[in-house]
Amino acid sequence: MDPVLALAGFGVGIVVGLTGMGGGALMTPILVLLFGVPPVAAVSSDLAASAVMKPFGGWVHLRRGTVRWPLVGWLCVGSVPSAFLGVLLLRLAAPGPVVQHMIQRALAAALLLAAAGLVAKAYTARRRGTGPAAEIRVRPLPTALLGAAGGLVVGLTSVGSGSLIIVVLLALYPALRANDLVGTDLVQAIPLVAAAALGHALFGDLHLDIAAAVLVGSIPGVLVGARLSSRAPAGFVRSALVVVLLASALKLLGLGNVSVAAAASAATVLAVAVSLYGRRVAVRRGVRRTPEPVAAPPS
Repeated sequence: MDPVLALAGFGVGIVVGLTGMGGGALMTPILVLLFGVPPVAAVSSDLAASAVMKPFGGWVHLRRGTVRWPLVGWLCVGSVPSAFLGVLLLRLAAPGPVVQHMIQRALAAALLLAAAGLVAKAYTARRRGTGPAAEIRVRPLPTALLGAAGGLVVGLTSVGSGSLIIVVLLALYPALRANDLVGTDLVQAIPLVAAAALGHALFGDLHLDIAAAVLVGSIPGVLVGARLSSRAPAGFVRSALVVVLLASALKLLGLGNVSVAAAASAATVLAVAVSLYGRRVAVRRGVRRTPEPVAAPPS
């Protein structure tokens, strides 16, 4: 068993547990580019590892109560059968590099839009002030249809079980808290990834030794990341989501590892600076709004 591969799995597991996304967008390129794994084997092994890894992260969020079950149910109604369909289409049609390139570009654009949406949501939330978690009115048909679109992309490319569904949830339910967003996304991805992994196992090339090496590192990594996500402030989770969305989009657009790392580092520094500034402003507003104590009447 390759210890470097297990270490890479640990890092990806932390990202998946913390943000609910990044598994396919990070692990598959790592397997292909750094470890020389054939693309089909990389896709199948990554999906198999994710099918075992994500329940551990989902369990942590279940204990913390950051999972919206109605959303999970309607997403799975569309995503699970369409994941099988995506694998079947991949094997029957064998789409060429042009189609794969178009899918990757479209997903990258969706990730960038999601990152922009998270930033806009954080800005408006600061202006309105923080409050209790909003009630979410579930929209069954749009949720199932967009879940089906996400499942199809996962079956075709192995990318999107977390990132694309994050985009869907943000578009349909902008009031969803960042912690609930991650928890719901992690849990709905379990049957979705399992369906895609089963399809690839039946039709593709699954390497159990690769999947096992990834799991050795990714299971403890996702437990650490999920624990941080379920307990961390929403602003911290939102910042992590923005960084991973940006890095995944740039990777899908074909940028090199150095460029992606530089952009992610810059985004991290900017997110930390904005968070610190926001806390300082919030403290100042709290001080200004604190009423002065009323003097007791003389006895």
